[in-house]
Amino acid sequence: MRAVVLVGGFGTRLRPLTSSIPKPMLPVGHVPIIERLVANLARGGVVEVTLALGFKPEPFLEAFPDGHCAGVALHYAVEPEPLDTAGAIRFAADHAGIDDTFVVANGDVLTDLDVSAMVAFHRSRHAEATIHLIGVPDPSAFGVVALDADGRVERFIEKPAPGTAPSNLINAGTYVLEPSVLARIPVGQKVSIERATFPAIVADGGLFAMATDDYWLDTGRPEYYLEANIDIAAGRRRHDRCHPVHPDALVSPDAVITRSIVGPGATVAAGALVTDSVLLTGASVDTDAVVADSVVMGRVGAGAEVRHSVLGADGVVAPGEHVDGVKRPDPDAS
Repeated sequence: MRAVVLVGGFGTRLRPLTSSIPKPMLPVGHVPIIERLVANLARGGVVEVTLALGFKPEPFLEAFPDGHCAGVALHYAVEPEPLDTAGAIRFAADHAGIDDTFVVANGDVLTDLDVSAMVAFHRSRHAEATIHLIGVPDPSAFGVVALDADGRVERFIEKPAPGTAPSNLINAGTYVLEPSVLARIPVGQKVSIERATFPAIVADGGLFAMATDDYWLDTGRPEYYLEANIDIAAGRRRHDRCHPVHPDALVSPDAVITRSIVGPGATVAAGALVTDSVLLTGASVDTDAVVADSVVMGRVGAGAEVRHSVLGADGVVAPGEHVDGVKRPDPDAS
């Protein structure tokens, strides 16, 4: 089984973290997001992945120099211009020569979905396309999917008013597609699979959906990226585990680390308190500083407090400074 993974975005919502590292290469539990995602595809029988990229592949080539990620052969399809989701899938599939049933995954999503079970469901329904669905407490902020008793998609309802949705099931960003889907997508054109291709398949009765209650998280925003790390540290993933404090981190015996990830090369000085946070490679937390509910790549000075904040590689909180809800450097600054 082959797969296309959509990683063409610029990671705008995760700035300033993505100012220095591509979004798919950000670590979750010390392992890049893309490697966690590909490992789950591999558990489902995928042996080859093509990354649909919107920019140069060099960071991936450096990270996976032998051309393999999580034991899976890795290829790259770099779009000449942004093609949206369907256009990117067509471009990558053509580049890889895909001519059989294949999997598509959104590169932002971490899930424990059993991909092999989804492929089996797809084939049992003789579907042209199958989408993974996940239930959410409040579907009014999403596009909701209405199904018949056999799992056939009847319609999509975009952001239904509270209390009016036919279900709480939303598109979870993993698909199984037949090659015929590619023929529906014009070559080299910007096309959305969610807004254009899937509705056309619904009209022909060929779109099915499989709902599960597996772990699922879109890591595309800082608070969710933080949550993904904390979830692994807390053992909430079916397969993925990590030691919260990397052996190459430098943590004083007098520091207190709770419910947090401390990456390789990060330093935490005496008297510091780090709770419900992620310290990435290069981060430093000085003496008696407090970091809570934050993601830090940069530097936190002695006696400072950082809460609900994101510090990129060049982000600095001065000694004694207290900040709450900030991003540094400011991604919106000119």
